[in-house]
Formats: sequence, C-alpha cells, structure tokens
Amino acid sequence: MRNTDGQLYTIEGFAAALIMIATAYLVVNATSVYTAGDTHISDMQLEALGMDALKVMDIPLSRDEPSMMQDIIENGNHLAFGSNFSYLINNKTGQNSDHIQYTASYSYRNTTDNSVSSALINSSRKLSGGEHAVRATKWVVVNKQLPGDITVRDRAVLVEVLMWRD
Repeated sequence: MRNTDGQLYTIEGFAAALIMIATAYLVVNATSVYTAGDTHISDMQLEALGMDALKVMDIPLSRDEPSMMQDIIENGNHLAFGSNFSYLINNKTGQNSDHIQYTASYSYRNTTDNSVSSALINSSRKLSGGEHAVRATKWVVVNKQLPGDITVRDRAVLVEVLMWRD
C-alpha cells in the first residue's frame, strides 16, 4: 500500500458523521418537554362546565324568590333538576348535542348523631365504575327540615355531581 492517507480521511469522515448524527439525536430528544397538565385539559373543562351549570341553577330570578336549585332541594322536584342540568351541560352550538352523563346528590349533616347523610337528586344513567368521572360541587342554602331536624330552618347542603362522557 502506497497511499494510506485517503483511507484515514475516509475513516475520519465516517467518525465525524456518526458524532454529528448522535449529537443531533440527543439535542432533538432533549428539547421535547411533556407537561402533565396537557393530559387533563378535557377533565378540567368538564369540571368547569359542571360548576358553571350548578352556579346558573343557583341564581335566583329575583330577590324574593328562591333559586331553581333551592326549589329543587326544598320541594323534591328532582325531574326539574334532570331536565335543566342536562340541557345546560349538553347544549352545543351545532345541531348535535353532547353526550355527557351525570349522577347528582346532596349531602347534609344529620344533627341527631352528627353524621353526614346524602340523598340522590337525579341521574341520567347509573355509574358502573368503568367511567372516568369528574366531580362538580356547589354549596346551597336551603330552608328545609332535613332528617334529624325538628323544625324547618336554613341549612347548607353540598350538591355534588359526577359527570362523564359516553
């Protein structure tokens, strides 16, 4: 072999190319940042939708009238909750409505034994356990005789709605 300088330059070129490819690979992989919040945006939107619907239902039409939510809990008009809440969460601007299911209940403190009890308000479908549900809650002051009370008085109850998409 007379001239081995060409072979040395070829090997050096291949080594430099491999180093540049490895460096580019490491730089591209190092700049990819995955945030955990991106995976839960739809859950946060569904929770905000439920909270907004509960707030709308708890706004009285005038100063002297109870809100729709107070009327539903005080008088047991659970069908009104179902139709109004379902309309608020499933209403879209397009022709098709959304497919959000829910189950709603309210919790209160039983004053006789200081325990927490709950009562079902309404549900669009039973929760089977396989759904990925989010929770929306709202405190509501009602004038009602709850179990454990001997008189009708103002009480705070916690309305809780579990919502999920079909």
